[in-house]
Amino acid sequence: MTSARLQAKLKELLALPAEIEWVEFKEAKNNFDFDDLGRYFSALSNEANLKGQPWAWLVFGVKDKPKQIVGSKYHPGRPHLDSLKEEIANQTGNRLTFEEIHEVGRPEGRVVMFQIPPALRGVSTAWKGHYYGRDNEAIGPLSLHEIEQIRKQATREDWSAQICNGAALNDLDPKGIAFARQEYKKKHLGLVTEVDGWDDLTFLNKAKVCINGRITRTAIILLGRNESEHYLSPGIARITWVLKDEKGIEIDYEHFGPPLILAVDQVFSKVRNLTYRYLPDASLFPTEVTRYDPWVIRECLHNCIAHQNYLQGGKINIVEESGSLLFTNVGEFLPGSVEEVVARDAPPELYPNRFLAEAMVNLNMIDTIGSGIRRMFTKQRQRNFPMPDYDLSEWDRVRVRIIGKVIDEKYTRMLTTRTDLELWDVIALDKVQKGRPISDEEFRLLKAKKLVEGRRPNLFVSAEVATATETRAEYIKKRAFDKEHYKKMVSAYLGKFGEAKREDIDKLLMDKLSDALDDDQRRNAITNLLQEMRRQGSIRAVDGKRGRGSRWELSKPATGSQA
Repeated sequence: MTSARLQAKLKELLALPAEIEWVEFKEAKNNFDFDDLGRYFSALSNEANLKGQPWAWLVFGVKDKPKQIVGSKYHPGRPHLDSLKEEIANQTGNRLTFEEIHEVGRPEGRVVMFQIPPALRGVSTAWKGHYYGRDNEAIGPLSLHEIEQIRKQATREDWSAQICNGAALNDLDPKGIAFARQEYKKKHLGLVTEVDGWDDLTFLNKAKVCINGRITRTAIILLGRNESEHYLSPGIARITWVLKDEKGIEIDYEHFGPPLILAVDQVFSKVRNLTYRYLPDASLFPTEVTRYDPWVIRECLHNCIAHQNYLQGGKINIVEESGSLLFTNVGEFLPGSVEEVVARDAPPELYPNRFLAEAMVNLNMIDTIGSGIRRMFTKQRQRNFPMPDYDLSEWDRVRVRIIGKVIDEKYTRMLTTRTDLELWDVIALDKVQKGRPISDEEFRLLKAKKLVEGRRPNLFVSAEVATATETRAEYIKKRAFDKEHYKKMVSAYLGKFGEAKREDIDKLLMDKLSDALDDDQRRNAITNLLQEMRRQGSIRAVDGKRGRGSRWELSKPATGSQA
């Protein structure tokens, strides 16, 4: 957008009689909370969609009542503004971000104009798993009515329900159909006798795998003969298992095609699900479990099959590495965030392959209540193993890593001891264990329950949990002493030696400060300590010089000090 057009757009927005749902003015003279920025992005994006607007606008440097330009110093310089695009994309459900962030020079001051795209058709814009909207000038949760209004916009054709022209019953695998009957009867116990009397086409119609006796893409994916995969072209239905050694070098692999209903167990048989031993408590007797829960492996593979974007021509991959399994499929994670799925424990509102998903429900492969992902977390919790790791950094690819070993035995003992912890506690603590960032909400939750201490990003397990996990020594190293303790150390040093350079004080205190702080944070803490002692009148800078080359002495000679 040219400078002239920007000036014209700003003039147009300023002429509005009041703020409307898709336009927001903020003074934001210097700072603006990043989470608030994300919430406004979600709300304005959704409102632009609902109001049929090509863009929404968030304008910094404008006072709303009365409306006048006051200027903003928010993120001066393009690098700061441009970095916001990636930061916002990382927290939105569809990696949606600003179309552009404009800087407009005016005599009254600098104006920053955030150009926000409307929510995608059929998919509300989420911020950290939550949907926001506006009611006049107030920001709050997007109403269920508005979420449904956006959802109904989806006009996407269900690729998985399309008929494969020329395909017939003999293009399906008899063993696949027999296994499907068996699983269908497990799912529909009241129809066991009746199912045995159905011919194959009747069964496939009843199971909603075929439509009026015609072979669908879903039928080829789940039950097709391997040589019938060409009916899906340019899509493919294939699972690849890869085995890597401890150095990450590929040492074996195998491809598995239709019928995928049988391929899942074939892939599972390739995984080296060895016995794993660990000590869950102070006992001398180890617990023995397999590295991976069979249900979790199958659930991951079934989810990959149900949510794969087959039109992209990619494979479903399972990579077996040292101590973990990595599952990958191409396609968008439509629920937006894993936290949202775990919290709601309900079916997603959108499926990329609805017909395929419904067929998999009927064949006992996935569950209609949408609790599969939550159950995966729960099973890992019950085994005292790390939580599943979801990587949604690429909008069109989902990666899930299942870890089959204990990362920290002492932490695992804590999980065994603290059976009172809720699943949310364990998920958040698992991130702390792995050194991963946690959200503001997770931080507040852990702090409120006194499960962690320190300052983000340098969090560590609190004393309460450390007692249960026998990590007291590590806790003491990370916990800072009382500030008065350090002041006494500085005063004692100056009392003994008369004065000290800043580097002398650094040597005195650096290794005494909390291990949870990095070197820069420790130096800043020492600076703050010295300034506080100076203001209190206990020490003074020699010749009044402060800074890197400063020297410090006691304001008053210490009683009993040694020369």
